[in-house]
Amino acid sequence: MTKAELVGKMAKDAGISKAAANKALGSFVDGVKKALKKKDGKMTLVGFGTFSKVRRKARKGRNPQTGETIKIKASNTVRFKPGKALKDAV
Repeated sequence: MTKAELVGKMAKDAGISKAAANKALGSFVDGVKKALKKKDGKMTLVGFGTFSKVRRKARKGRNPQTGETIKIKASNTVRFKPGKALKDAV
């Protein structure tokens, strides 16, 4: 499903215009971003799942073309854990 398809479905289900549905989806995405930017970023949607920020430690990797060992910097990433209702639905 693409963003445009999701906006169309949201508009149809809620009985609103596609422009309003697009604004609502944009607001939701911005809310998730802001919640995850915090130090212990976490956002839980009961029944759907939990978005959380996870810190990856620095590690060694390997260049597959040359076999050379490289250093991979530490970074933040986002993890999603589905809720029970979502697991059961799938």
